[in-house]
Amino acid sequence: MTDHLGLRPHKVAREDRPDGSILLRSGHELGPIARSTGEWLDHWAAATATALFLAERDGDGWRELTYGDARRQVRAIAGHLLSRDLGPDRPILILSGNGIDHALLALAAQYVGIPTVPVAEQYSLIPAALGRLSAVVRLVAPGMVFAADAIPYSAAMSLPELVGVERADSGTLACWMADTAGTDVDLAAARVGPDTLAKILMTSGSTSDPKGVLTTQRMMTTNQAQVAQALPFLNVRPPKLVDWLPWNHVFGGSYTFNLVLAHGGTMYIDDGKPAPGLMSRTLENLSRVPGTLSFNVPVGFAQLVTSLERDRSLRETYFADLDMIFYAGASLPQETWAALERLSLDTCGQLPLITSSWGLTETAPGAMIQHEPGKGAGIVGVPMAGVEVKLVPDEMGRFDVRVRGDNITCGYLNDPAKTAEAFDDERFFKTGDAMTFVDPEDITKGLRFEGRLFEDFKLMTGTRVRASDLRLELLSVLSPYVADLVLIGEGREVLGALLFPNRAAIEAEGWEMREEGGAIHCTPLMEVLQMRLAQHGDGASGSAAQVRCALVLAEPPSMGEGEATAKGNLNFARIQALRSGLIDRMYTAGDPARLTV
Repeated sequence: MTDHLGLRPHKVAREDRPDGSILLRSGHELGPIARSTGEWLDHWAAATATALFLAERDGDGWRELTYGDARRQVRAIAGHLLSRDLGPDRPILILSGNGIDHALLALAAQYVGIPTVPVAEQYSLIPAALGRLSAVVRLVAPGMVFAADAIPYSAAMSLPELVGVERADSGTLACWMADTAGTDVDLAAARVGPDTLAKILMTSGSTSDPKGVLTTQRMMTTNQAQVAQALPFLNVRPPKLVDWLPWNHVFGGSYTFNLVLAHGGTMYIDDGKPAPGLMSRTLENLSRVPGTLSFNVPVGFAQLVTSLERDRSLRETYFADLDMIFYAGASLPQETWAALERLSLDTCGQLPLITSSWGLTETAPGAMIQHEPGKGAGIVGVPMAGVEVKLVPDEMGRFDVRVRGDNITCGYLNDPAKTAEAFDDERFFKTGDAMTFVDPEDITKGLRFEGRLFEDFKLMTGTRVRASDLRLELLSVLSPYVADLVLIGEGREVLGALLFPNRAAIEAEGWEMREEGGAIHCTPLMEVLQMRLAQHGDGASGSAAQVRCALVLAEPPSMGEGEATAKGNLNFARIQALRSGLIDRMYTAGDPARLTV
């Protein structure tokens, strides 16, 4: 029922190599590629000057910005930036989150070849995470730091590393726009080309300290040409979306934002998110604006489904004009997928394209995409046009995925060792992800994501644990009482699990929790979790999927200590290192807080 979208079928060329590796390429040709993001802005300001580009909440209404006004304001800001000592070696550090002023500053910098470094708001607003921000500042050596409202960011602005660095806020931008500088913006803009550094995006830091991914104009414009080739309906009518995805992350800041700009679309900046106390704001915004595209992470869609089930008015607005539902960041639970399909059919009688893409910060981010209607969650599709995918078989029957193309980074800021380590001898970027074919007999069915290669480990018996898949299984089994977990067992006889509790769900049951030395003792909770782990183990084949002991942790993962990233991902190695004493307790028979399965 997605025929109205004009989707193109998958076309894949395959090359089998003597060493057992496989090369995949798209059979589709890549279309025109813009020189820079400024080229998009110039085009739409000339073609549709009065069309709405960006909107953000302003009281009960919206502050709105047209393409024509955006270009005028971007050029005014760019003129003032050129009068500062800014450039690739002195970028602009952006501390605050999504907003029109953030967008104007970033576009102005890109317009004249000055890179920006957007960082997670949490680095500035959570005292324990200020050390992470200090590390970023030392790495990038900014020439200017921006926060839309400087007051909430005063602690961050006061870091010793930022002493002497010029500061700017929304008031500063307003002054610049009112007093156009005489600097030759046209000359600077003409120098911006595909190889110009556009921004430095920090990796999540889930496996090591955050690295600065060098992101060029070519990477971003190539990626949007790839998206447009795969999803031709984007060229039929300008996309419209209500979106919260943070711009410090490549999904929100490069994929969705640039998709709107490249196609002359409209973005309503959602000031909510799928988090306690903020989801209600997202629902309010979605109830006001019927979008053509809906981007989110799986947990966001799961929360949205609950509200759509209850609220018919919200449901009718959400599905009224919807072409595509797009998830990324993790696999969408099949029950969430099925609910979205059912609600769409019941509400408007047709299905949007429900799909996903795959990539990393280093791939700008899309490298593979499912652009045919899929059969279910977890499929990441086929190579985008212009991307070469190398599949290297491993001992588990999966493939180590490597990629090459114009949307792939050349490396990391000031880190030649990590850069060299990231590429193989053919300059394929080593992603560290594992995949398998959906149907080995028909490669056009695409690839299925199978987790991160580094997450696997072996028990003392030599049995390999496929930790990524097992973790997702267990989160489903232990829901809603467990918010996240870390699997333990490297070099041990049996598999264990450190459990981060969902306190709200436990308190809703009326169960009393008692903390003992970093662990939680709660008899009814432990009984439920033991029963579910035992039932899961009974259905599992072998010790690699049978958790035999567990511990419910009293303290949540600490962003300040590096146990959690700004995106909420867990740094498994860091957690194990900092909580080694609790792991020893988990493997000690007779400990009162230990769950023995």
